[in-house]
Amino acid sequence: MIRGIRHILRRFRRDERASVTVEFVILFPIFVVMFMSTIELGLLTLRQTMLEHGLDVTVRDLRIGLTENVDHDTIKDLICENAGVLPDCETSLKLEMMPIDLRSYTSLPDELDCVDRAEDVNPVRTFTNGTSNELMVLRACLKFTPIFPNVGLGRNFGTDANGDAIMYAVSAFVNEP
Repeated sequence: MIRGIRHILRRFRRDERASVTVEFVILFPIFVVMFMSTIELGLLTLRQTMLEHGLDVTVRDLRIGLTENVDHDTIKDLICENAGVLPDCETSLKLEMMPIDLRSYTSLPDELDCVDRAEDVNPVRTFTNGTSNELMVLRACLKFTPIFPNVGLGRNFGTDANGDAIMYAVSAFVNEP
């Protein structure tokens, strides 16, 4: 009986037709995970770039005075309009704007909360327009759903209980008199 098993294993080892199948079975899942992670990373980079672009263009408009009578909803609409390809930007974006005292500045507050899309929207965290010559920091937090949430890179995102991942962008400007 052992001779028969040895003979079958020897014949299988010499047969080169099965080697391609074994390699395929071993390597194919690795390539699929790499491909899915590449797509996820590309879309993550696109979303982050567009969020930062939308925030930068909006802050530039605020600095040079193109937008007047600014409030939370106006700035949020401008960021979504300038960002372009952010999915559900109006419901997934949360803004925080606060004045910073340069004489006692240490760092930004650590707590950054985003919109919880499973609950009713509470869009405003802290939103202070500030006074003349005051340094303002504007933080935008966006939640999105990964395309492949359980595979590769999508599994490693920091997600909430709803399965949404978080990205944010920060910009600063000085209120001109």
